[in-house]
Order: sequence, then structure tokens, then C-alpha cells
Amino acid sequence: MILVIISHTAHYKTPTDEIVGWGPTVTEINQLIHVFDKIYHCAFIHDERPPESSLAYSSPCIKFVPLPPTGGNDLKGKLKVLVRLPETLIKIRRVLRKSDIFQFRAPTGMGVYLIPYLTLFHRQKGWFKYAGNWKQKNPPFGYAMQRCMLSKQSRIVTVNGLWLGQPKNVLAFDNPCLTPKDREKGKKAVERKTLEKVNKICFVGNLTKNKGFDLFMDALIELENIQLEVDVIGDGPMRKIYEKKLPGVIFHGFLPKEKVQEVYLQCHFIVLPSLSEGFPKVVAEGMNFGCIPIVSDVSGIGQYIIDGENGFLIKPITKERLVSILKETIKLKNDEYKQKVKFNYNLASKFTFEAYIKHIKQSIL
Repeated sequence: MILVIISHTAHYKTPTDEIVGWGPTVTEINQLIHVFDKIYHCAFIHDERPPESSLAYSSPCIKFVPLPPTGGNDLKGKLKVLVRLPETLIKIRRVLRKSDIFQFRAPTGMGVYLIPYLTLFHRQKGWFKYAGNWKQKNPPFGYAMQRCMLSKQSRIVTVNGLWLGQPKNVLAFDNPCLTPKDREKGKKAVERKTLEKVNKICFVGNLTKNKGFDLFMDALIELENIQLEVDVIGDGPMRKIYEKKLPGVIFHGFLPKEKVQEVYLQCHFIVLPSLSEGFPKVVAEGMNFGCIPIVSDVSGIGQYIIDGENGFLIKPITKERLVSILKETIKLKNDEYKQKVKFNYNLASKFTFEAYIKHIKQSIL
């Protein structure tokens, strides 16, 4: 069976002409090759230096099909969606003719026209993966349009979280990120994790307001008299601002998977005060390696993290609430910490690729 995946995942060309892409997505596709004979991935190619988090595909049976980058928050980026529509559509149509089934990953700018095209003009089997907040109250217009179109069609749509009143075609799917090797490594980590004199905290993601990075940094400034060790993995426009304000924080930039895991192994908590999310892979990864989540109560996150039981919910999403939680973690006793860590490790089994592939075979294929 041949699968075509259509996404806005960023890809790059290395100095040796190897194609690499955004690590978490490439890892997921590398696992899907155990289900499909061949995979074509239609996604964006950027003429930039690849970030350290980029990965190559693991099999020659995975073929990358480059699309011209489109989208963005400004008017220029939105206009590119229309300007590049013909080229994008022609490339995707050619690849779809070779396939037995497709997966379209939404929301994305080109979804505004590709979802109607796939719904009305493509008759073969397929499903849509909606990676954003399916229940976002005031989404951007393009996202709202895509969500509306997806909820009113017959093909399956997979989302993060289980919601009352969901259409029959909308299924809850846990966001996969863990291999058997990750689980074994995490098991050993959890067995030896213990609180120390200084709590170690990590933030993993784009350093943007939408990810709540400014909220986290401002909370740390208010807690300057409290000793915490903080690692920040990721990059973005706010990095330089806070590097100057918080010289004690370690800013790693983007890191390959193995080095991200080394940070997880040293940390006790993972913080992500996002304004909008689906279910971030980094939260499940953190839980697998013994990091208690301190996360916003958005989308389906609160269906997994119960405030005060196996983590802490930033609700409301304010600096004051985050400061209060960070002070609370300092008072956490070691026995209670270890109990939460063990519970979360078991919970993280939901986010394995093994569980994901099983779910695909049962519900989609």
C-alpha cells in the first residue's frame, strides 16, 4: 500500500545534498514505513541552513516531494498561498495518482483549498490529521474554516483529545513520539530520578508568545531570589531578549533528539505555558523521562494532566499562576515526586508509535 502525506513540515538540504526535515514529524513517518510499502511526503523545502533538530528519512521507500513554502502570519505570507496554488496543486495531484491512501496534516494555509479539493475531487481513501487545538474558541479564520470543512465530511479526522458531541468521523488519536528504545531508556531514568536541593526545569519548543515562552521567562525574573536551574531548548525571536535578562538560564537552541533526551534525564519538570496547542509531543516525552508537566489547560491537555495529581495546570494562563506553581514545586516532597513520575511514565505508554500504528490499523486502514 502506498501512502501520500501532505503537510507544511519544513525540510532543508544539507551541504551534501541530503534532504532532512523537522525531527518529530520525520520520526513519525519513519515509523509509518512499517505499515506502508512506500510513502511520499509532499512538504515545504526551505533554502536555509537546517536546524540541529532536523532528521533524515530512515528508508529509501520514503520519498520527499518538495513544495514551495507558503503561509505565514502577515499579508505577504497569506498571498503566497494563492500565488503558489497552481504549482502546489499540480505537484500533489501527480503524486496522489500513484497512491492508495493519503494523510493530510492540518491546519495549514494550503488547507483552505486542498481540503475542498481532496473532499470533492479525490475519490481514494484518506484521512486528515488535525494537529492543532480542535476546540479552540477563537481560532484564526483559516483554521476555523478548515475545522468546519473537516467536521462536515465523511473521511476520518484524527484530533488530540476526546470531546462530547464530536462528529462520528472525528476520532481521538494520541500524538505519538516514543519508540521502544525511548521507553526502555525512560524506564531506567524514572527508576533513578529523585528530587535534589535545586529543582531543574526545562522548556522545549519555539521561543514565541504563542508557546508562552515570554510568560515563563517573566515568571523566572519574578523568582530571581529562588534557586532554580533552567534549560531552554529551541529558538525564536525572543531568545536574545531573555538571554540578556536571565544570564543564569542555559539556552541550547535547537538540539537533535539524543541531546534533548539528555536534558530530560537531568530535569525534574517540563514547562509549557502555551496559549494554543493540540497535545505537544514534548509533554509526553518529558513524562517518559521523569519530568513532571507544568502546562496550560488548553485543548486536550487537561484530559491527561490533572492539576496537583500528576502535574500542574497553568489555569488561568498568567504569570501569577505560573509563579505560584513554581513556588509549589519547590515544596514538593521526594516521595510525592517519585509517585507522580512513576504514574506519568505509565501514562506515556499511550504516546508510543506501537499504540499509534495499532490505532491506524484498527480505525483507518
